[in-house]
Amino acid sequence: MPMHADIDDILAKYPNAGRDALIPLLQDVQERHGYLSRETVAQVGEWLKLPASKIYGVATFYNQFRFHAPGEFHVQVCRGTACHVKGSLAVLQALKQSLKIDAGQTTRDGQFSLEVVACIGACSLAPVISIDGEFHAGVKPDEVEGIIETYRAKKGGQ
Repeated sequence: MPMHADIDDILAKYPNAGRDALIPLLQDVQERHGYLSRETVAQVGEWLKLPASKIYGVATFYNQFRFHAPGEFHVQVCRGTACHVKGSLAVLQALKQSLKIDAGQTTRDGQFSLEVVACIGACSLAPVISIDGEFHAGVKPDEVEGIIETYRAKKGGQ
């Protein structure tokens, strides 16, 4: 597997590291790449002298880690209590239908990725979605397509 030279500097921050450095190291790699690729997982494993299966075992336990490249526009749907009560499940279903992907996936064209989060921390705006950090408050399922089209137009206008 090809090695990513651009994470050598990240690995260098963890000399003689053991398993206790795994989570912060993975966080740093994901921050750089946007996700954890097979290649970077293998490289981290070699550095820490851990099999890839152990790394995946830890990384899949935490929902902060992604294993697919995020889309140009990263859509987060809050499923916290306030959002749930105000209809975020229907908003999520509308997003899945509009984007033709499930949570955790990226559209074929690489434009959108969809993530379900436990809480965005904007309960008073429920139900809320965030697209690249831009919050959309009080979203109703029938508004989803228009929101998505706004971002598609941004892509086309660049």
